[in-house]
Amino acid sequence: MTDTTLRPPGLARITALHAKYSIIETIRIPIALIGSLVFPALALLFFVVPNRVVADDPVMATQAVISLSVFAVMTNGLFSFGLTIAENREKPWDPYLRTLPASGLARVLAQICSTGALGLVAILPVIVVGALATAATASPVRLLAGFAALTLTALPFMLLGTVIGYTMPMKAAIAVVQIAMFGFAFGGGLFLPPVLFADWLDSLSMWFPSRHAREVVIWAVQGGDLPWWAAVGAIAWTLVLLVLALVVFRRDEGRRFR
Repeated sequence: MTDTTLRPPGLARITALHAKYSIIETIRIPIALIGSLVFPALALLFFVVPNRVVADDPVMATQAVISLSVFAVMTNGLFSFGLTIAENREKPWDPYLRTLPASGLARVLAQICSTGALGLVAILPVIVVGALATAATASPVRLLAGFAALTLTALPFMLLGTVIGYTMPMKAAIAVVQIAMFGFAFGGGLFLPPVLFADWLDSLSMWFPSRHAREVVIWAVQGGDLPWWAAVGAIAWTLVLLVLALVVFRRDEGRRFR
């Protein structure tokens, strides 16, 4: 006897479907993707490659490539979550989607998967430019460890983008995301190495998630000692922003529909 009972799709299938169409939706507007792909690689090409003191030193060149890879992932997370959520909240389609049987967890996981995939794609041009035009180097094992560290340390930026998207309208979200992006990039040592910072700025930088991400990924790729404050800071930012993201998600649901 054939079982004709229709079973509801599981969480994994709904998450995969939602992630698939989220990526397709992004690819349909290529300029939105090109910005994330090109800008970090151009920063490496214009600011690091001409400086042969940095570019010809394997240690400094590798750290420069890592810093701009963190910048690429951070930018992708802040913009993808912050602006996409804020934009969707202003459309009638989004409240309709949230009334469907698919859980909110599936949508959040799908957004993380699709944004994470695009973030990993965004660092490929940085790695290619770094490999061809600088002395940056890493073994395959260390490179995989760096990808894993980069993935984990990207979570605070995705969660921060979620908080921004659920608390602000589109126009305000654009401004706040840009301020956060440049503030974390300069303050976290992604554009200038922290050794060039003044003492007060170096101390302040140790509280930034971008600095934590930079130090953790450098440790994963180059080895050495991992600063305790970088590991603790990355975990603390992730937990605090996760709680905050869940709070604003529930508050938004209560405001717009029940």
